[in-house]
Amino acid sequence: MLILFKNANTYTPRFAGKKDILVGGRSILAIKDNIEPPKDIDIKVVDCEGLNLVPGLIDSHVHITGGGGEGGPASRMPELQISMMTEAGVTTVVGCLGTDGITRSVESVLMKVKSIRALGMSAWMYTGAYQVPGPTITGDLMRDITLIEEIIGVGEVAISDHRSSVPTIAELSKLTGHARVAGMIGGKAGIVNIHMGDARDPFRPLHEIVAKSELGYRQFIPTHCNRNDYIFEDAKEYGKKGYVDITTSSYPYYMDEEIKPSKALKQLLENGVPLSHITFTSDACGSLPGFDPETGKLIKMEMGLPDSILREIKEAVTEDGIPLEQALQVATSNPADILKLPGKGYIKEGFDADILLLDASFTIIHLMANGVMMKG
Repeated sequence: MLILFKNANTYTPRFAGKKDILVGGRSILAIKDNIEPPKDIDIKVVDCEGLNLVPGLIDSHVHITGGGGEGGPASRMPELQISMMTEAGVTTVVGCLGTDGITRSVESVLMKVKSIRALGMSAWMYTGAYQVPGPTITGDLMRDITLIEEIIGVGEVAISDHRSSVPTIAELSKLTGHARVAGMIGGKAGIVNIHMGDARDPFRPLHEIVAKSELGYRQFIPTHCNRNDYIFEDAKEYGKKGYVDITTSSYPYYMDEEIKPSKALKQLLENGVPLSHITFTSDACGSLPGFDPETGKLIKMEMGLPDSILREIKEAVTEDGIPLEQALQVATSNPADILKLPGKGYIKEGFDADILLLDASFTIIHLMANGVMMKG
């Protein structure tokens, strides 16, 4: 069946005006000012008057098989459910391991990616984990990236954190170089997703790698760049050269420590960080631990959810005065471009029909993934 969205305020994510969008199969077939539904063809018409039609959101840092474990076996987080995605307006996720690269495997992440795809959504993943060297499927990260379609890079690799394996600059450089070449061979991003910890001068290892090699800043996507005030201050400068990822789900759990994501976006833009360098991710199903700074003891544990991205996009618009077309880019076109996700991140003819329809209060009215209605 063809599906026609009529009279939608369309964001591609840039504002395109009121448009009609025709969907067939899993793709967007046409975008026009007016499309009259043919009488002799089976077609469903969806009236979108007063609604904003935007690309389905991309959450590119999700512990899809569950994260956590820092507080022992009882602190393991559950895996991602499809309902978490539909309730959040998310149609694409990128899965990863985190602290626990021992009892959770890259193989299990791969099978969860396949499960998400089989249920109609889109998913990719990173190989590896916090540790360097990290776990792989084939025994070699280059082979993982090159040969396994779903794997687009390495991560989440921890630096500047007491939970990291304290990799040397030489080890990080080698890992990054291998990821880059594997990405080139496999037609992938070959990017390294970096977990940024609470240490002072947290970007120093990345600056040293760039200074001492032919690798560039855009070979990394450091995340949790809003976790405290001093990393965020550094991110304002780092983001002018490379990418910065803002974690949405840890706010409001850590209001006294975190920079609120919507306000972080505004400040980054005001400080000259290119919008195309900024992404929002939820860190969903990962643990959000709190440690005593003196003893290192775990004192609290929360879990992130994907719906935090849409919440912070909404508040970037309604509270911080950022235009909707700019706020949308951090979870649509930016991650699609940075991670080279084919057919994703845009409302464009020939692209996958990942479509989110929102009312004026940012309530999800309809959600389509790969041409199939998942909500509404």
